[in-house]
Amino acid sequence: MMQENTYRIVIAEDHTILRDGLKAMLAAYPDFKVVGEATDGREAVRRAEELKPDLMMLDLSMPRSSGLEALKEIRRVSEGTRVLVLTAHKTEDYVFKALQAGAHGYALKDSTAAELISAVRCVLGGERYLSPAIATTVVAGYLNGKETPTYQSAFDDLSTREREVLKLVAEGYKTREIAEYLCISPKTVEKHRANLMEQLDLHSVSALTTFAIEKGLVTN
Repeated sequence: MMQENTYRIVIAEDHTILRDGLKAMLAAYPDFKVVGEATDGREAVRRAEELKPDLMMLDLSMPRSSGLEALKEIRRVSEGTRVLVLTAHKTEDYVFKALQAGAHGYALKDSTAAELISAVRCVLGGERYLSPAIATTVVAGYLNGKETPTYQSAFDDLSTREREVLKLVAEGYKTREIAEYLCISPKTVEKHRANLMEQLDLHSVSALTTFAIEKGLVTN
């Protein structure tokens, strides 16, 4: 039986050992309750919609659907859920995009347990959190005029579905597998892939894969 003022948490992370470690860490605090898990972005969105947790701990690099795309959907389907990004990405680009997509906090996977608990409590308390390791860089970016950053490129112009197809192609899924997963026809998948090659000026699956890795959609 959950005690009064227990916070319900969902962990979205594709590595089992990391999920287990996070669950063990949170279990040491009686006011935290892990009520669900997700191993990819689409599952994270479903868990948010079904469970309406107080907090989603969300990795940015997961199979099938990226964390950034999932973040936008989570904020849409469960407005009361606060999102703490937990990632290995330290660049300004990732931080700004996550915050613009609706993240309430941004923590790094190499943080100490004490730092992560502080991040969780900070976000649940209605505040913003930035990992100390990246806070200085982000503040410097704001002071240098990046308060409303934009990232104009062919990649930024891709639709959500095109990014999903790009990610799945880069992860090695075949046309029919992608079609079944996204509930679209194989011809539509082929059309999206052709459009991606044209828009990004990349002309092979290996080039698309390299590009997706560079953009953080998949890890090599």
